[in-house]
Amino acid sequence: MSKSAMPMTIEASNLSLGWAKVIKELARPGGGSISPLTLSLTGFDEDGYPFETQTIRHAIDEMLASLGKRDCDNVAFTIFPERYYQLAEGDRAEFFAMYKEAFPRIQTFNPRNNKRGSYFQRLIDFEGGGAGFNQLDWILTEYHRNPKTRASKWQATTFDPYRDFSTTAQQEFPCLQQVSFTFSDDGGLILNAFYATQQIIRKAYGNYLGLSRLGRFMAKEMGVRMERLNVFIGIAKADEMKKSDPAFQTLISVIDAELVAQEMPKVA
Repeated sequence: MSKSAMPMTIEASNLSLGWAKVIKELARPGGGSISPLTLSLTGFDEDGYPFETQTIRHAIDEMLASLGKRDCDNVAFTIFPERYYQLAEGDRAEFFAMYKEAFPRIQTFNPRNNKRGSYFQRLIDFEGGGAGFNQLDWILTEYHRNPKTRASKWQATTFDPYRDFSTTAQQEFPCLQQVSFTFSDDGGLILNAFYATQQIIRKAYGNYLGLSRLGRFMAKEMGVRMERLNVFIGIAKADEMKKSDPAFQTLISVIDAELVAQEMPKVA
């Protein structure tokens, strides 16, 4: 697997197009991975949801379905369970309690991916069992108590060396190591996410969607707007997808058409 020799930064005001630009870099001849990569997304609507291009979103879900893989929304759920948040109708305590109560069933339903926990579970119940430390609630409580305190307070981890150091050749969880929250000069929330490695084709779109939803939730609870998502990736990998695969080629065709459309001058 070849790797880029220099750090790469990609910025986009649309989640789909940002992900698409990463895919295009990996699809170049000899492009097997990017190490390291920083992706910075800035496009969020008034409610804090990320701007997306539905043709790209549909194309990636179609390709994932053809491979028997989880769709983007399913992957996003592991970082932020949007359905439970909606059921809780914005009640933070109810949202956390609902997810903790449901997690044993989620774990049983998909033991391969959730054996040691999930990202959101680690964020709100780090040790597990429903009584672990809730890092997000602590951050929000401290923010409302003293929002001007040291910036290093606003961080949460998903990696636990006691459970996650392993000699296995490949490990599905956790690739996301940590998240932190900072603020722009005019008060917008910036979410930073740190990945040791990331599977760009199978999981990255869902990862970015879940992180954007997590950022929206934290911004809403803090009473600020969601402004930017920065994702720092040690090794961004094309995973096992063959570039000659028809499903991948179909996806690339959709991406190319959308990127060209974005670059076309607007007619007044």
